[in-house]
Amino acid sequence: QVQLVESGGGSVQAGGSLRLSCAVSGFTGSNYCMGWFRQAPGKERDGVAIISRYGIENYADSVKGRFTISQDNAKNALYLQMNSLKPEDTAMYYCAAHSGSCFSDMAADDFPFWGQGTQVTVSS
Repeated sequence: QVQLVESGGGSVQAGGSLRLSCAVSGFTGSNYCMGWFRQAPGKERDGVAIISRYGIENYADSVKGRFTISQDNAKNALYLQMNSLKPEDTAMYYCAAHSGSCFSDMAADDFPFWGQGTQVTVSS
């Protein structure tokens, strides 16, 4: 059974930083794509960043240069370093995974496995 558990969310002032972590268990496959999505109240769940098994990264335009996705295969973990946070980054952040190649459109429907989410709140 695949389990994704996020941690690291919280409240921070604009300009601050947070690091999200996702512990992954039960996920097998020779190829995969993992990523971070976010959903603000009343809005759709949007892709933030994805990373392939081979370490190829892709980011939403709104976070390029501020956020960095990374993975530690030895620890079965996924991370999202978020710097220069803005109030518009406020959302529930979700870790997601699927067994297959990453696609640049970061469609949430491609991902069958999700964590429960961790809240990020950025105040001005």
